[in-house]
Formats: sequence, structure tokens, C-alpha cells
Amino acid sequence: MALELAWYDIVCFGIVGVAFVGALWVLWMNEGASIRKFETMYESLLITQPDNEVVVTVLPSGHVSTSQLWTSCWVGLHPFWLLLTRFLSFVIMVLFLAWDVVKYDASIFIYYTEWTFTLVIIYFAMGTIVSAYGCWKFNSRATTEYVKQTNGSVKLQSHYAKEEFQQRAGFLGYLMQTTYQTCAGAVILTDIVFWGVIVPFLSISHLRLNMLMGCMHALNAVFLLLDTALNNLPCPWFRFSYFVIWSCVYVIFQWVIHACGFPWWPYPFLELNTKWAPLWYFCLAVIHIPCYGVYFLIVKTKDTLLYRLFPHAFLRPN
Repeated sequence: MALELAWYDIVCFGIVGVAFVGALWVLWMNEGASIRKFETMYESLLITQPDNEVVVTVLPSGHVSTSQLWTSCWVGLHPFWLLLTRFLSFVIMVLFLAWDVVKYDASIFIYYTEWTFTLVIIYFAMGTIVSAYGCWKFNSRATTEYVKQTNGSVKLQSHYAKEEFQQRAGFLGYLMQTTYQTCAGAVILTDIVFWGVIVPFLSISHLRLNMLMGCMHALNAVFLLLDTALNNLPCPWFRFSYFVIWSCVYVIFQWVIHACGFPWWPYPFLELNTKWAPLWYFCLAVIHIPCYGVYFLIVKTKDTLLYRLFPHAFLRPN
């Protein structure tokens, strides 16, 4: 890209800039607003519960309780099985990433594939830690919750251990949930571009179809879908914005390293030295919607269909 800018470069900057600012605006409007008309229970994972007894009135869209981070959507399924799934997914994906680095060296992290693959590994790492802690709490019976009716209001009471768990899991739980939903869109985008564009139409040396690349562009989705089939995490639409920000950060990273003299583009459709660049960038921006939409529909179908088929065995997120 050097430092010379053409009109089509400015248009590309504008497309990414609008997407980035728009995503931030959506998050500002929806992500656990600090001012609400009603008092709520642990309303945002960014804000820890101040007291050990609060009145539950309205829960915001996308609310995630600490127990949802490590419990399953299947009634009676011990949290250990979710822990085992996350741990094995983490170990297997780390081994494949190590294989990738050994084969191609650390320069492979210039590709969006490795960014997304690493992000999924980080999600499973956080999930393993949270699930392990949840299993310990589950087995120790220290987080027992009970509900009582008082003057028409539902109150939740808990032991100090539960309150301490909420405070400790607040930031990690928020980070884990947003990472999960970022992975949801990024994995679909990565696999669609690889199997639908790169393999049949492009010739990229690092991304040639072989056992390693085939597995990396399949296992990322398989393990994430397996976790989705077991976990009890919601999937609110507005966290699509994190996926958009993730991709914008990657594109900006590419611009920066090329401005600093990096000689080649990992993907031809990111090149700026063509008048077709704005069209490519616009298409890449638009494709984020169906990519996240596919995973959003998978989660909603799971919550709706499985609840109807197994009303006594399936626990639908709040």
C-alpha cells in the first residue's frame, strides 16, 4: 500500500470505519446499560452483584448468570461432561495449531484463519477454567440457591460462596461470552471463505487443501458446535458487533503492516491497489451478516426445537 492513497483506498477505509463505529454504537445501546428503570439481578457481567439479596424484575437481553457459564442445557447432565468436552477441544486444537506453526513458522499468524483458530482455543481455555471451577462448586454444594415468594416479588438468596463466585467470574464470564459469540461468526466466515472461495478459485500457498488445512477448517466449527449442543449460553443478536470489530481489527492490522513495508497480502480480496477494492470490501462487510446469522439460527433452533421435543430434559436459556 505504501503511503500513496487513491480514492478507492479512502472508500475502503470508510467502509471499515463505518462498520467499526456502527458496531461500537450497537454495543453502547445494548450491552448491559448501567442505567435502567428497574433494579435487576446482576444485570451485566461487567458489574458484580453488590448485595447478597436483590429483587428480580427484568433481565436484559443477553443476560448470563454465572451458573450458565458451566452448566449444560441438558437437565441432569453433570458439568463434568461439558468440562471434558472443552478440555479435549482445547488440547486437540492446540496440537493442530502447533503443527501449523512447526510446518509454516510463526508467519502463519498473518492469516485470518490462525487468528480465528487461536480465538477458539482461547474460548475453550476460558471455558475449561470456568467449568473446572463450576464442577468444584457443584460438587461442594456451596452455591445452593433457593427462591422464596415475598409480597409478590421473587427474591434470590445465596450463600457467600455464590456471591464470591459471581464477583470472581464477572469479568471472565463477560469475556468468555463475548469470545464465544465472536467465534461463532468468525468460524463460519473462515470456513465459508476457505471452502467456497479459496479452495475452488484461488491459489494461496499456505492455504492449499491438505490434511492440516482441511482439519483446521473443519475442527474449529465441529468443536464449537459440539460445545453449543451442550452449553447453556444465550446468543443475543447485538453481540454480532464483537464479530464485526474482530474482523475490522484484523483488516486494520493488515493495513498497518503494509504501510510499514510488508510486501504481500495474505488474501487477494484485501488488496487496496485496485479500483475493485471497494466492491470487495463492501461484499466482505455484508457477508458478516449471514455468517453470524447462520450460527444465530443454529442456537435459536436448538433452544426452540429441542425444548419442544424434550421439555423435561432440555433447559432453555433465560
